[in-house]
Amino acid sequence: MSKIRGQGPPAFGDVDGPYPFRTVEGPGVYEIPVGPVHAGMIEPGHFRFSVVGETILNLKARLWFVHRGIEKLFQNRTPEHGVELAERISGDTSVGHTLAFCQAIEDARSMPVTEDVARRRAVLLELERLYNHITDIGALCNDVAHPILNTHAQRIREQLLRINDQVTGHRLLRGAIRPGATVLRALPDPNVLAAIAADVAEIVDLALEHSVVRDRFTGTAVLTTEQARDIGVLGYVARASGLAVDARHDHPALSARFPRLTHTHTGGDVLARFAARAEEIIDSVSILTTLTAHLRGDLGTAAAPQPQALFPPAAEAGRSDVVMPGAGMSGVGIVEGWRGTIVHRVEIGPDDRLTRVKVVDPSFLNWPALPVALADTIVPDFPLVNKSFNLSYAGNDL
Repeated sequence: MSKIRGQGPPAFGDVDGPYPFRTVEGPGVYEIPVGPVHAGMIEPGHFRFSVVGETILNLKARLWFVHRGIEKLFQNRTPEHGVELAERISGDTSVGHTLAFCQAIEDARSMPVTEDVARRRAVLLELERLYNHITDIGALCNDVAHPILNTHAQRIREQLLRINDQVTGHRLLRGAIRPGATVLRALPDPNVLAAIAADVAEIVDLALEHSVVRDRFTGTAVLTTEQARDIGVLGYVARASGLAVDARHDHPALSARFPRLTHTHTGGDVLARFAARAEEIIDSVSILTTLTAHLRGDLGTAAAPQPQALFPPAAEAGRSDVVMPGAGMSGVGIVEGWRGTIVHRVEIGPDDRLTRVKVVDPSFLNWPALPVALADTIVPDFPLVNKSFNLSYAGNDL
């Protein structure tokens, strides 16, 4: 109520009392706290392990250290000014979140999108899927002491980032998608993508033919099909546990659906999550080859749209301390990002400004599955298992 009356939000303060962690007691039980500040270049999250010896009895993850108020920052901006915020919800998912946001705006405005625009957007989604999946494949190999494969994976990632730059003018594929439009500067070369796919396949074969790598992956941190269904996990985590969920098929943006390329595994372990990524790389290259064949004659020469200021002047953005929702329009966007299904819901007031934006990143649904999968594994496997899920802190904390 104080916010509506213009008095401003209450001041931030310390949380009253300790954070509630589940206490596990018994002979030989002890706790290992990890984070929120980590040794690597990752975002903050606190993990409390209750263990006996090396076996994990219980894990509690405490998140929300990077809460930025993203949903609130959308309010009272024009949809066009909201795009830059959407691109930065989770840095490695710029396309997924931007596209879901733009789809929601287009749904609210009843704005038609041509098949050509939908194809261009599908190209960007698959390029984003490619560079993230190969990054994870390399990181998983690195976590089981096979760094040479990680080095080669990083080499391929750099190739893909340079392709991204050629296609959109940005290595993370920003600046190309706007409500109602998507402009590409170039198309990826199918021959180059085919060579990359063959390169990735060789890395995967070398990894899985190595007895130590396969031993560390197999049977580690199993998330059963029943557990995955009960929690409602998404993306490659779900598909590795036998759930065939994929918004590319369930909520297609293209009028002509692609053949169901999604592979599912029933193992639910690190090996299954590794294999799901490897197979999706092959699928993405196949999809990109089909898309570029349709787009090659229709790309055009238009320059990529120039990004607007992330935080425009208050007078331009029409910001105020009092946000009063009014009767307007609402819409929903659903996209299969590389981690899984992304959903944005927007409400637009009669002045064509955003009054509410709700974002659901797949990490929000997948984080609760990590402690479940880690039960009865060993503490040294935590980095490997965590990377096999590779969930976004920023996408969850918003």
